[in-house]
Amino acid sequence: MLDRRLHAFRPDLADLALKGQVEADRFVSPQPAIINRPVVALRPKPDLTIGIDTELLMGEEVRVFERNNGWAWVQALDDDYVGYLPEDALAPVVASTHVVTAPRTFVYSGADLRFPTRMALSMGSRLMITGEAETRGTRYLLLADGGALVARHLRPLSEPVVADYVSVAGLFLETPYLWGGKSGFGIDCSGLVQLSMRMAGHKAPRDSDMQAVGLGTPIERQDLKRGDLVFWKGHVAIMEDETRMIHANGNTMSVARETLEAAIERIGWLYGTPTGYRRPVAET
Repeated sequence: MLDRRLHAFRPDLADLALKGQVEADRFVSPQPAIINRPVVALRPKPDLTIGIDTELLMGEEVRVFERNNGWAWVQALDDDYVGYLPEDALAPVVASTHVVTAPRTFVYSGADLRFPTRMALSMGSRLMITGEAETRGTRYLLLADGGALVARHLRPLSEPVVADYVSVAGLFLETPYLWGGKSGFGIDCSGLVQLSMRMAGHKAPRDSDMQAVGLGTPIERQDLKRGDLVFWKGHVAIMEDETRMIHANGNTMSVARETLEAAIERIGWLYGTPTGYRRPVAET
């Protein structure tokens, strides 16, 4: 049985690539688009009153299978997640040149930090930069519409990525916990793993159950070290060293640091002991 989170199929409509694997009244080839909002929620149904599955960030690419009644049924290019989002959150594809590397940053109306802001963007947002400017010693990168961002908050996509994804995760400490969140404005446990790893050049599945079976290789608890993952039922944490971990959690409602022993004791009464340990990045 194909996972509906990762494959676009319904009784009435399905991805043409799934023809012969699923039954549907009609099969279509998806059309490309990108996200044009700072953050947009992806939902399992076209209904604003239900919870979100995940989020997509500015500049992320999607495949569009349907546009109907103000909603679009899409699949994210990065992790294959399928869901519904508002149709007006989509724009034609343009080639991104830079990615935001700060947890959060502002788009100003011009190259001056005293100017009004237009929006705030999360780490991982992708942009097309068309120029640069300098004001009072601060360098800015410019968008085609005149918007400006502090240059030190972005990295050209052509440049090397950060080697240590754990250091990226640490930048999110105190970020509010948000179920389904995947941004610097709110993030959940598996979103923290996925976004941090993506910024370090590694792909990761979106949800913790996917990560628990398909990310890296299993290890034993005694072998845990920096960068390894600890899984509980419905939860994942990143080991900062042999004893401490970072995770987005519903206890502090934030990204927080605590010892593995303290977490096992605290979580155990409700979710039991850890279900597994994995090393997501191969040693070199």
